[in-house]
Amino acid sequence: MHTIRIPVSGMTCAACQSRVQRTLQKQPGVADATVNLLMHHATVTFHDDATTAAALVDAIIDVGYGAALAAPDQSAFEEQEARDRDLAAAYRTLRTKAIVSGALGAVAMLVSMPLMSQLAAGAGADGHTNVHGGLAGGDPFMRWAMTVLDPSFRRIAPWMYAVDPRVTTWGLLALTLVVMTWAGRHFYTQAWTAFRHRAADMNTLVAVGTGAAFLYSLLATVAPGFFLSRGVAPDVYYEAVVLIIALILTGNTFEARATQRTSSALRALVGLQPKTARVLQGEAERDLPIASVVAGDVVVVRPGERIPVDGELLAGASAVDESMLTGEAMPVVKGVGDRVIGGTMNTTGAFRFRATTLGGDSVLAQIVRLMRDAQGSRAPIQHLADRISGIFVPTVLGLAVLTFVVWYAAAETAPVVRALAAAVSVLIIACPCAMGLAVPTAVMVATGKGAELGVLIKGGEALQRAGEVTTIVLDKTGTVTEGRPSVTDVVLLAGPGEPTGEDALLTLAASLESRSEHPLAASIVRRARERGLPVAEPAEFVSHTGRGAVGVVHGRTVAVGSAALLAESAVSVAALQPAADRLAGEGKTAVFVAIDGRLAALIAVADPIKAGSRDAITQLRAMGLEVVMLTGDHQRTADAVARTAGIDRVVAGVLPAGKVAEIARLQAEGRVVAMVGDGINDAPALARADVGMAIGTGTDIAIEAGDIVLMRGDLHAAVQAIALSRRTMRTMHQNLFWAFVYNVIGIPVAAGVLFPTFGILLSPVLASAAMAFSSVSVVSNSLRLRRFGR
Repeated sequence: MHTIRIPVSGMTCAACQSRVQRTLQKQPGVADATVNLLMHHATVTFHDDATTAAALVDAIIDVGYGAALAAPDQSAFEEQEARDRDLAAAYRTLRTKAIVSGALGAVAMLVSMPLMSQLAAGAGADGHTNVHGGLAGGDPFMRWAMTVLDPSFRRIAPWMYAVDPRVTTWGLLALTLVVMTWAGRHFYTQAWTAFRHRAADMNTLVAVGTGAAFLYSLLATVAPGFFLSRGVAPDVYYEAVVLIIALILTGNTFEARATQRTSSALRALVGLQPKTARVLQGEAERDLPIASVVAGDVVVVRPGERIPVDGELLAGASAVDESMLTGEAMPVVKGVGDRVIGGTMNTTGAFRFRATTLGGDSVLAQIVRLMRDAQGSRAPIQHLADRISGIFVPTVLGLAVLTFVVWYAAAETAPVVRALAAAVSVLIIACPCAMGLAVPTAVMVATGKGAELGVLIKGGEALQRAGEVTTIVLDKTGTVTEGRPSVTDVVLLAGPGEPTGEDALLTLAASLESRSEHPLAASIVRRARERGLPVAEPAEFVSHTGRGAVGVVHGRTVAVGSAALLAESAVSVAALQPAADRLAGEGKTAVFVAIDGRLAALIAVADPIKAGSRDAITQLRAMGLEVVMLTGDHQRTADAVARTAGIDRVVAGVLPAGKVAEIARLQAEGRVVAMVGDGINDAPALARADVGMAIGTGTDIAIEAGDIVLMRGDLHAAVQAIALSRRTMRTMHQNLFWAFVYNVIGIPVAAGVLFPTFGILLSPVLASAAMAFSSVSVVSNSLRLRRFGR
């Protein structure tokens, strides 16, 4: 199995996206294919024994779109920078075309006034019916032009009304050709490409609509007798063609600008990467390009500078602002041995650090890559829009033909002209773009906003699912509590052959636990080192997940862990059980120690509740969520922590498999379950849950298993993740509703269903304005998510 990203060019609407996606999904060996209209790329998972990346690129090209494999050595930063440049260039081009064509459209409208004014009432001086005048009574745009614009223009430029109409008509023809062949050229070339591949898209609708109006006008210009012989004035629609193209380009410009803003958070992350690093070479400091820094280099950072790469602090101390990555407002104090992250801001002191992870392996690069993949993913709610988009354009073409036929048969005067105007309006007002943008824009803005808050959402599916969560399951250690427990009590059980003091006992226990990654083990090791005790490497070490560890230290067999672990070695803990019960009632965890098969001591460890846990849990419950705490700790200890944190339901004494089983049981009850955890033992439960939320300060395995990464070790991030998901889902539903309703209402109005009852018609010019507004409104609604949390 391989997953690749293929940049795709030439897609302009949801119909294009749907076509490319269907094409890829039909290729042999393809397991999954997702095409993103905003990101202009396809993500394909395929079996390499059935197809190749080059074959997938060829399949896209064969259906009329551009595609090429990205450079294999291109970093996530370089890819995003290239995309930003392309978006900026596309925006500038569209803006120029929209401004110029809009100005020419205004000129065309004014120049057309003398041609229309003679026939404002619907009949010319020679008695021939004229569309501009005939539709003026029902078309708001034409009515405004005849009653407001024409009198004003007549006062300003009366000489225009003395110009030979034939000169004016040929001038309009030349102006329209300029706009069509320059500003609107891509509509026609892409429509032709789609036609050659037996397809249709938004460009087809624009090209057919404006093309029909232009050809009608051209025939009226070069062969007016054809119309006069049929009792119809040879009227022209050049100004309508120019204005339609101008308004659609204006909408595309606003859409492009809004699309740029949807990825602003990703651009901001890329902008955090410094271009150079100050590297210590001998006694000299040299500024080197980031690409020249290698692992092991010593990098110097001064106050007010960004940290260029990830590393470990060697000398000095400072407070580092990590808010751009974690959302945590308070700077984090860093000392020797602490980890620093590239892209974060050094605030006060100067320090030196050793470079560790670089390039694509850096924390910042991984976040950029995760965000990029998330913004290019799809939410399940998109499937409905995809199905409709696949048949939308052919359906609209059929409705336009039907509209033409009905008007041609029913119109009492100028049936061809009236039928043409209504059919063109149907083609122009129909907008598959709004449906294609409704979900992806919301996903892009939401994932970007989440990153600003320190919540990394790995995809549209996780985003949607998080909004549906009904039950949230919390791991105790490191999630509800600090995850940095400390030893509070050591209770010795004297006996023959036992260590004669607390220090001797701690030396053996800490030496064994030095090989363990569990927070409880780390607290025992930390206590021994704080007391200056030697911590040796165990000769043997076996970890028993969720129960403890057994090994050999200084020739003695040592077991450190739960009562269940010692019971497996036939060691009874009865002598220390009363002390364990007393300590558990105080919220402390009892860890038993056995030496050479005999119970030796009990070590009590307490893990304090995180400062914000109780408030965050209160907020989760206020959101209607049931909160459950799962832990491998003893029931009494877990109950004490739960009481302090405000949690009613506790499941204690469970191993990793038990956590998975508990989540499965909750799901069997019909609940949508989110799991929040940070340790290796949480990874199976994170993977089993409907939504896995991994604490970003936890292990890499847990982060990999999570659907959402909470960069702050704070449950408030989980609250924000669920609230953001719910808000995003509301936005998606609003976008889809308006995208569908716009077409359901707009197309019939454009076809003229209101004319028999209310005498209202919609001109192609107003139809194009409505089309432009529909896409812009959807994107603008999604952009409101940027204000989330303010």
